[in-house]
This record gives sequence, structure tokens and C-alpha cells, in this order.
Amino acid sequence: MKNLKIIDRIKSSIYPITTFLLILVIWQVVVETLNIPQYILPTPIDIIEVFSKDYKNLYIHSLVTLEEAVLGLIIAISLSLIVGVIMDFIPIFKKCFYPIMLVTQMIPTITIAPLLIIWFGFGELPKILMVCLTCFFPILVNFVDGIENIDRDYLNLFKTMQSNKINTFVHLKFPMSMDKFFSGLKISSTYAVMAATVAEWLGGTQGLGVYMVRSKSAYALDKVFASTIIVVILSLLFVGVCESIKKVVLKKN
Repeated sequence: MKNLKIIDRIKSSIYPITTFLLILVIWQVVVETLNIPQYILPTPIDIIEVFSKDYKNLYIHSLVTLEEAVLGLIIAISLSLIVGVIMDFIPIFKKCFYPIMLVTQMIPTITIAPLLIIWFGFGELPKILMVCLTCFFPILVNFVDGIENIDRDYLNLFKTMQSNKINTFVHLKFPMSMDKFFSGLKISSTYAVMAATVAEWLGGTQGLGVYMVRSKSAYALDKVFASTIIVVILSLLFVGVCESIKKVVLKKN
């Protein structure tokens, strides 16, 4: 069975990989044929050369962005769990603050970044806060939704067993809400690196966003593309780690 699954995965991945390689070939041929300057559109080979020539800078900047994204996401997860628990135990808290949180999500996060930089400087803190603000709400919404949509039969069973609110939450609501929680975490994990990069665009000394801005100013679009590829790879890494943790946690539940 496992071998069949592996074969199916390989077969299903052939089409997108082939399509992607075909796009790269067409891209290379078109740029070379039309003699498009590198500062307008670099070729795939130009972008690959950046990874071999400027790998040290890319590595240093990637580590900074990765650190900001990880710390911001961890804080967002912690706050989401704390606020979600408070909302379950104190319904009036949810009635008061949940609508306000919903309204704040209508504010584009990119408009908040300049304020964070003014208030907290050009260090890592405003970038971490930017990631936290971006990732917090999707996790919270899904976690609260998971808590509120527990099967009534299970809740009634716990009531007949005279389980108190804490035991019901620990042994029923929390485990049963994990599927929804991880759905929110998966969404947020795709935002984490992007949010850190956007915050770096507006100010800072290190990070992929800073690297992009400097490369753009120098019309080195091959470096801009290379850093964009790293952002995508890091985002996929976050999603992969999230999926792996989800499988372990849900298997135990």
C-alpha cells in the first residue's frame, strides 16, 4: 500500500514539475531571443547564478527573516490559545472583544508596519510584532470555531458525568478543537515569512525584505527573484512543519 501511495504521488507530481520546467525553458528562450536586459527581466540561469555567487548574503538575510517569522508565529500561537481559552470560559469577554478584533482585520497589515517601525525602531521587534498581528487572527478564529462546534452528544455525555468546566475543556473541547486550530495555523504559516519580509521593506538593516529593496534600487532584478524564491521556499517549509506537527498531535488525540 505504501509503495502504491509513493507511486501515485510521483505520478501526480510529474505534471506540475514538467509544466514548471517548460515555463522556465520558454522564459529563457524568450528573454535571450528578444534581448531583454537583465535589469528588466533576468533569465532563470541569471537567477540560479545569484545562488552560487551571493549565497553568503542570502544565507545571512534568510536567517534573520526566518527568526522573525518563527518568533512572531510562536507569539501568535500562544496569544491565540490564551485568548481562545478566555473566550470559552468568560463569554462576556468574547462578546466585548471579538467584534473589535474582527474589525481590526479589515485594516491592511502593510499600513500598520510604518507605525510599528516609528514606535519600536528599525530592529527585529517591529517585524516580529508584524508577523504576530498577521498570524494571530486566523489561528484564533479557527480555534474558537473548533471549541464552539463540538458535537452536542459529547458535551451532554460530559454533563451526565458531572464533569466541571475545566475537565470538559481539557479532555473534550481542547483535543476536539485541534483539527480546526491546525487549519488556522496552516493559513497563518503561509503569512509568517511574507509578513516579516513586508515589514523589512519599510526599514531595517538585515532580512530578505532589506535585501530585496537594496537589489531593486541597484536594478539587480536577478537578486530580487532569488530572494523571492527563498521566501516561497521558507513559506513551504513552514507549511510542511505545520502539517507534520498536525499529524503527530491528531494521531495522539
